[in-house]
Amino acid sequence: MFSMLHPLDEITPLVWKSGVFGSSRVQYVADHTLRIVFLSADPSIVMTYDTVQSLHTIWALRRVKPEEQSLVLKFPEQGGTPQHMATNSSLTAHLRSFSKGDSPGGSPFQNYSSIHSQSRSGSSPNLQSRSPTISNMAALSRSHSPALGVHSFSGVQRFNFSSSAQSPRRPSVIHSPNSTSNDSFLVPETEPIVPELCIDHLWTETVPNMRSEKNSQASKVFISTDLCGQKFLCFLGIDMLLVLEGSGNLVLYSGVVRVGKAFIPGLPAPSLSMSNQMPRPSTPLDSVSTPSKPLNKHLGPLEESVLLSPVPELRDSSKLHDSPYVEDCTFQQLGTFIQALRDPVHSRVTLELSNNTMVRISIPEIATSELVKRCLQGVKAILPKETAVQTLVKWYNAYNAPGGPSYHSEWNLFVTCLMNMMGYNTERLCWTRSLDFEGSLSPVIAPKKARPSETGSDEDWEYLLSSDYHRNFESHPVAKALRLDPLEVSASKDDFSQSLSLDSSTLLFTHIPAIFFVLHLIYEELKLNSLMGEGLRSLVVLLVQLARDLKLEAYIDYYYRDYPALVKTSRQTCIIDQVQTGFMLHPSFFSAEPPSIFQWLSSCLKGEGVQPYPYLPGICERSKLVVLVRCFDSVLGSPSSWSLENMKFTQPCFTLRDLESLPFGVALPIRDAIYQCREQPASDWPEAVCLLIGRQDLSKQAWEGSLQKGKSVMLSSDIPSATESEEDEDGMNDMNEEVMSLIWSEDLRVQEVRRLLQSARPVRVNVVQMPEASDHEYIEEKENRLLQLCQRTMALPVGRGMFTLFSYHPVPTEQLPIPKLNLTGRAPPRNTTVDLNSGNIDVPPNMACWASFHNGVAAGLKIAPASQIDSAWIVYNKPKIAELANEYAGFLMALGLNGHLTKLATLNIHDYLTKGHEMTSIGLLLGVSAAKLGTMDMAITRLLSIHIPALLPPTSTELDVPHNVQVAAVVGIGLVYQGTAHRHTAEVLLAEIGRPPGPEMEYCTDRESYSLASGLALGMVCLGHGSNLIGMSDLNVPEQLYQYMVGGHRRFQMGMHREKHKSPSYQIKEGDTINVDVTCPGATLALAMIYLKTNNRSIADWLKAPDTMYLLDFVKPEFLLLRTLARCLILWDDILPNSKWVNSNVPQIIRENIISLHATELPSSEDLSLETLAQAHVYIIAGACLSLGFRFAGSENLAAFQCLYKYATDFLKCLSAPTASITGHYNLETCLSVLLLALAMVMAGSGNLKVLQLCRFMHKKTGGEMNYGFHLAHHMALGLLFLGGGRYSLSTSNSSIAALLCALYPHFPVHSTDNRYHLQALRHLYVLAAEPRLLTPVDVDSNTPCYALIEVTYKGTQWYGEATEELMAPTLLPELHLLKQIRVKGPRYWELLIDLSKGTAHLQSILSKGGILYVKLRAGQLSYKEDPMGWRSLLAQTVTHRNSEARAFKPEAISAFTSDPALFSFADYFCKPTVNMGQKQEILDLFSSILYECVTQENPEMLPTYIAIDQAVRRLERREMSETFELWQIKLVLEFFSSRSHQERMSRNPTRGLFMNSEFLPVMKCTIDNTLDQWLQAGGDVSLHSYLSGQPLDESQLSMLACFLIYHSVPTPGQLAAGGLEGSRNFSELLLKLRRLHVPVRALLRLAPLLLGNPQAMVL
Repeated sequence: MFSMLHPLDEITPLVWKSGVFGSSRVQYVADHTLRIVFLSADPSIVMTYDTVQSLHTIWALRRVKPEEQSLVLKFPEQGGTPQHMATNSSLTAHLRSFSKGDSPGGSPFQNYSSIHSQSRSGSSPNLQSRSPTISNMAALSRSHSPALGVHSFSGVQRFNFSSSAQSPRRPSVIHSPNSTSNDSFLVPETEPIVPELCIDHLWTETVPNMRSEKNSQASKVFISTDLCGQKFLCFLGIDMLLVLEGSGNLVLYSGVVRVGKAFIPGLPAPSLSMSNQMPRPSTPLDSVSTPSKPLNKHLGPLEESVLLSPVPELRDSSKLHDSPYVEDCTFQQLGTFIQALRDPVHSRVTLELSNNTMVRISIPEIATSELVKRCLQGVKAILPKETAVQTLVKWYNAYNAPGGPSYHSEWNLFVTCLMNMMGYNTERLCWTRSLDFEGSLSPVIAPKKARPSETGSDEDWEYLLSSDYHRNFESHPVAKALRLDPLEVSASKDDFSQSLSLDSSTLLFTHIPAIFFVLHLIYEELKLNSLMGEGLRSLVVLLVQLARDLKLEAYIDYYYRDYPALVKTSRQTCIIDQVQTGFMLHPSFFSAEPPSIFQWLSSCLKGEGVQPYPYLPGICERSKLVVLVRCFDSVLGSPSSWSLENMKFTQPCFTLRDLESLPFGVALPIRDAIYQCREQPASDWPEAVCLLIGRQDLSKQAWEGSLQKGKSVMLSSDIPSATESEEDEDGMNDMNEEVMSLIWSEDLRVQEVRRLLQSARPVRVNVVQMPEASDHEYIEEKENRLLQLCQRTMALPVGRGMFTLFSYHPVPTEQLPIPKLNLTGRAPPRNTTVDLNSGNIDVPPNMACWASFHNGVAAGLKIAPASQIDSAWIVYNKPKIAELANEYAGFLMALGLNGHLTKLATLNIHDYLTKGHEMTSIGLLLGVSAAKLGTMDMAITRLLSIHIPALLPPTSTELDVPHNVQVAAVVGIGLVYQGTAHRHTAEVLLAEIGRPPGPEMEYCTDRESYSLASGLALGMVCLGHGSNLIGMSDLNVPEQLYQYMVGGHRRFQMGMHREKHKSPSYQIKEGDTINVDVTCPGATLALAMIYLKTNNRSIADWLKAPDTMYLLDFVKPEFLLLRTLARCLILWDDILPNSKWVNSNVPQIIRENIISLHATELPSSEDLSLETLAQAHVYIIAGACLSLGFRFAGSENLAAFQCLYKYATDFLKCLSAPTASITGHYNLETCLSVLLLALAMVMAGSGNLKVLQLCRFMHKKTGGEMNYGFHLAHHMALGLLFLGGGRYSLSTSNSSIAALLCALYPHFPVHSTDNRYHLQALRHLYVLAAEPRLLTPVDVDSNTPCYALIEVTYKGTQWYGEATEELMAPTLLPELHLLKQIRVKGPRYWELLIDLSKGTAHLQSILSKGGILYVKLRAGQLSYKEDPMGWRSLLAQTVTHRNSEARAFKPEAISAFTSDPALFSFADYFCKPTVNMGQKQEILDLFSSILYECVTQENPEMLPTYIAIDQAVRRLERREMSETFELWQIKLVLEFFSSRSHQERMSRNPTRGLFMNSEFLPVMKCTIDNTLDQWLQAGGDVSLHSYLSGQPLDESQLSMLACFLIYHSVPTPGQLAAGGLEGSRNFSELLLKLRRLHVPVRALLRLAPLLLGNPQAMVL
C-alpha cells in the first residue's frame, strides 16, 4: 500500500507495526490480499478486508516515528526461506520478510494466526516513482491491488500482479541469481523511499464470516454516534440509524441498542409471515438482523480492542404508562412492503416501496422544547452511558408514540416519564396526576385512564378545585373585581391517607440524587436566561418534590425563597426506605448547600471567599461564562488589563444577544466592563469583540481588514459621477473629489492643478500682429509661438500621471479612456485654429512620439493596483490605428509599474516584442521588470538578456537591437536584480559602464544614456550593500567606478567579451583612456547607490568637489552636482536641513571668490576663471539641495522646506540679475528645476501653496531658454506636489531612492525626442517610490469622509526625542517606521489607538486599502465640518444648567445623541406628555430623565435596567412579588456599586461609569428598605420568628417573608442552629457569631430582637 501526503509529493510505501512475541517489528505493507474498505480522518483509522481469510481488520493510521523509519531502512540479516519470497533476492537485501515458521511447501501467505494476519511479506519497494518509465506510474493508478510492493521489473514481469499468491513450486526467472536480464535494468543501487505513514493493529474480527459468497466484504462502513455521544464503527444520520431489516421492518438503532420499530402512518407494516416470499431487500449490511451480533468495534479510546457486550432489547414497556410499542400494528396487507432506503439527509429519508412509489419520511426529534432538551442533556451527562441510552430510548418511545401528545404537553410528559423511571407512581401523586397532556387550558379532560363511571362523583369536583386551572382562575383580576370568595378546598384524601413509597427496582432509582443535582444545576443555568422564566417555574415543582423525598431541607428552603408562591405548604412526600436509601448513589460532587449562581456572584462582589462553582460541560455554559467574567473582573480590577478580559469574552463567543437575555444584575458588571473597554480599545481586536463593546467603527475596520488584499474599500464617492462626461476628457475626471475637498477645503488649488496639467484642449496662442508684418509672416509667427507652447504641452503628461496616480478602477468591459494629446492652438480674438501641419514652418519629425508615450503612461497609471484586470483586458485595449501605438506602449509600461503586467500572458509579451516597435519594446521591458522588482525571475531575465548583447554568449548571432531598447533592458536587469548583489550581473554591468564604441558605427550614438543606465543598474543590483559585497572583492567595484569617474587608462577587458572589443571604432578616436564625459554620471550614481546610507567616509571623500582651480577646470560643472548628491546620499546621517549645511558642501576656493547676486560689474582676475567658479557654485548648491530633497522626501519637514525655498527664490533672483550671463541661463534654469523638484519631494502629496505658486510661475514662462526638459521638470514637481491626488507620498527606503534617482536624474532633455543623456521612459519610475500614506477618517454611520483630530507619536531618534504632534485628518502620515503610535483623539469621536510598536502591518493594510479609518461620533457631538469650533453641540448647551436638565430635556432633541430607532420610539411613546396625564406625569418625568441619562452617557443599553429596577421596586411596594428573582438582581446591582473594585475604579476616574446619575440607586435602595421595614412592623416579625424557629407559617405572608430573607441575606434556620446562637445574651455576641455566616449588619439590626427573645424589632 502506498500513501501520498500532498498532490506534488512522491508516493511512499506504508509500513505497519506488529508486536509478534513481544518484539515489535516495522515492515512494509506489501500484501495483495488486503483491500482497504474504509478510511476515516477523525478518528484516523483504516479498515481493511482480507480476501483470503474473509476477515475485517481495523488499523490506526499515524505518521511514522523517526526510529521506525530507521528500522525499516536498515539491512537486517536474512530471515525466512528466500525461495518463497516474491522479491528479487539478488537485489533487495534491504528487508527480508519475516514469516512465522513457514512450513516448506505451504504458501507463506496462509499460516498466520487470525489476529496477526497482516504479518506477511514485507518486501521493500524500491524507487519506482523515480524510475524513468512512466508506465509503472500508470500501472500504479490502474491496479487496485496493493501488491505494488514488489519491484518494477522489466518487460512483462512488471505487470505480473497475479491475484493468487505465487506458488513456491513455480520456477521463476526472478529468483535465479544469474539472471542478468533484470539485473541490468536495476543496476544502480537505488535508495529506498522513506515511508511517511504507519498503521497500528487495533482489532480483527474474531470469527471469519461464514457466508456463502467468496467475497463477503462489507458493503458499507460508517461511524455512527449514539444518543450519548459514544462512537461506533459499523460496517454493514441523526444520532440513530434507520435499518431496514431482512424481515422488512424499519428499525431505529442508537449505537447497538435497538430503539424500536418505525411506524409510518398510512403505510402498513409487513407481517412476519411474508418475509420468506419477499425478494431480499438490499440492506446496508445484510447480516445484521439482531443487534446482538458483535460486529461492532467500540471506539472509545482507540487502544482498547474490547468488544461491546450485546445489550438486550428493551421490551419492558410496562413501566411507562401508555407507551405503545409498535409491535402490535402489523396489518395483513400483502400489497406493498418497503424495498430499500435512500437519500438520507439529516433526519429525513426516502423509502422505496415495492410498488415503485417513494415516500419521504422524517424521523421525529428527541425533543422540541428547550427545557426538555436541557434536562435530557443533563441526564445524559450524569448517568452511566448504558443507563443514559436506555433512558433516552424510553423517553423517545414515549414522546414519539403514534398519535402521541402535542407540543404543549411535552414537559408534562417528560416529568411523568422521568418520575416513572425513578420509581414514582405518577398516578397516585397529586401534582403529576393532574399534569395535563394535551396542553389545553381546561383540566376537565381527565388523564387517559379515565374512570368508567359516566355520572361523575364528588371527587371530580375536588379534583377541579385542587387543579392549577382553579388556582389560576382565583388569582385572576376578574375574580377580584367580582369579589368572589375563595372556595375552601378540603384536603384531598390522597395527601395523608397513605404515604406513597417508591419502587426501587426501576432503572433510575439509584441515580435519583445525581439526577436531582443535575436538574438543580440546570435550574441555576436557566436563571441566567431571562427568557426561560416559564421553564424555571415548571422545573422548580419537580425539584421541590425530589428535595422533599430526599429530605434536603436546605434545598427546600432555597426553592421557597426563590418561588414563595409556588412552593406550597401542602407537602405530599413519598417514603423512601432507609434500606433503599443506602443503594442510592450519591455522586461525589453533591453538596448539602444548594449551589446558587446569584449567591456566588454576591459573595464575589462583597469580596468574601467563595467555593468553586460546579460546572457540567455542555449544560452550565452560561454559568461558566458569568463565573469566568466575574473572576477576571475581580482579578483585573484595573482598566489597563481590560483587553485580556475581552479577549476571553470572544473565546466562548459571548454576544450582545446573550447579554440582553442575562438578568440585569448579572449583566451589570459585564456591561460596566464593556463600558470601560469602549473608551480605549486596542485597534487589533477581532470583529466580534468590537461589536460586543459597541464600537461599530472598529468592527467595520476589522471586517474590512479581513478582506483579501485585492479588494479595496469603496466609499460612496469613489463611483465617478455621470455629469463630468460632458466636459472633454482631460484624464483627471476620476479623482476622489470628496476626500480632496476635505484636504484642501479653503481654496480651489485642485482645479488650478487640473488647469495647469490638462493637455487635451488647444492652447491659446496670443501674438500681436505688428503693423510692419505681413499676413504670411504673422501666420508663421503664430505657428512658431505654438511650437514653443507645444514644448510645454508635451511635457505635461508626466506630471498628470503623478497627479492621477492610482485613482481609478477601470470597467473590465470598456477600454481605458486615454485623453487626446492636443498640439493645436487657438488664436484670439477670432479663435482661429493654429496648426503645426500647415507646412509653413519646419517641425521636427516624430516630435510627439515620446509625448504620446508619456500620455499613455499617465493614463495607465490611473489604474489602482487593487483593480480587477486580466490579460484579455490588456490586449483588448490595443489600439486599431498605428498612430496610437506609442500610447499603448506607455500604457503597457504603466501596467508594469502598478503590478498588473504580470497577468499578461507570456505569449502576448512575445507577440508584442516580435513586432519590433521600439516604443512598445521599451515600455514592455521596463514594465515587466518593474512588476518583478527584486525577484531575480528567470523568465524575465531571459527576456531582457536577448536585448543586451553583453549578456548573450560571444558566439551568438548579433541581433540588431535599437539603442533605446538596450538602455531599457539594462535598467530592467537592475530592477529585476535589485538589492540581490548578484555577481555575474554586477560584473557585466560594471564593464558596460565603460563599453567602448565598436567598429561599423556600433554603440556610437547616445553612448551617455547607455553608460548611465549601466551605472544605475549596477547601483540597483548592489543597492546599499556598501563594503559587504560578498564574493566580489576581485572585481574591485569601487576602484573601477572611481576610475570611470575621474578618468585614466582603460583596463584590459576581461571575460568573454574581449573578442568584441579588439578593433577600435573607425569613427571615434578615444585611444586607451576612459572617456569620462560618457562614464562619469553612471559611475558616480552607482557609487552613491552601492554605499547608500552607509556613512562611509573614505568613499565619500572621493566624491568631494575639487578645491583648486586647476582641478575644477577638469570637471564638468554638471558632474559636480552628481558628485555632491552622491556624497550626501552616502553620508545620509550628516544631512541637516539648514543653509549652513548646504553651504558646507561648497569648497573654500569657491566660497572665497563668490560673486554677490546684486553686483553690477564683475571683478577681473587673471588666475581664476570666474565662469568656472560660478557654474561650479550653483551646481554644488543644487546637488546639496537635491540630496536634502531625498533625505526628507515625503516628510513635509518645515526646516527642509524653508531652506530649499530660500535657495529656490535665490536662483529665481539670479536669473534676472545682471551677472546671470556668467553662470549661464541654461545652468541656472537647470539648477532651479532641480530645486523645484527637491521642494516637491519634501512636500510630496501635501499640495503646499508656496511650491504650487512657484510651479505656476514656471508654467507661464514659455519663451527664451525654456525648453522641453525644463517644462518636464517643473510639471513633474507639480505632479509630485499633488501625488495621487494627495493620497500618496514618497518613501525614503533604499529601493525608493534608487527609483527616484532614475526618475529625477538632474539632466533634462533639450527637446522632446532627446534621449542622449537619459532615457525619458525612466522618468516614470517614481511610481516605485510612491506609497499610500493618507489616513482618511470615515464616519461609520454615514459612510462619508470627515475630519478627525489625530495624535501622532514619533519614536525617539538620535536627532530628537520622543515627540507628539496633533494633526487634523485626513492627512498624510509620516513614514510608518518613524512612528510609535497613532491615536484618534476625543472628545468628538470615540478614541482609538493604533499601536505601531507591535508592527506596522495593521496600519499598512489600512493605508493600502484606501487609508480608510472608521470613526464614530460620540453622542451629542457634531462633526467638525458642521461645527468647527464646537459651540453648537448639545452638551455644550446643557452644561450651563446641569440640574434642571431632566425637565429641560425635550424628547425631540434625542436625535442629536443617537441614531437608534428603538430609542426614538421610546421617546415618542413613553416621554411625550399627553392630555389629562394625572399621576402618570411622575413616571413620564422619570422615563425622560432616564432616557437623557442613558443617551448622554452613551449607554442606551442601560435603559431596560433602569426601568426593570423601577418596576420591581414598585411591585414590592404593592406587595405583589410572587417570586424574588428581581430582588436578587437589585441586590446584585447594589453590591456591585459598593464593591471594592468598582470603588477603586471610580476613585481613579470619577467622571465615567454606569449609573452616573447618583440619585437613582440610593432612592431605590431606600424605598426597598422602607417597604420591608413597614412589613416587619406590621406583623412581619411574627412570621419571621416562626420561620426562624421552624413553625408553620401564615400563607399570606409567604411572599414578603421570602423577599425579606433574600434582601437581607438571612441564613436558613439550619445554619442558625449550627451557628450556636442559643445562649447569646447581647448584641455584640450575636455580631461575632453571625460574622461567620456573612450576615450584613443592617440585617442583624432587624434580626437581633427576634434572636434575643425580644419580639419587638429594632427598626432604625
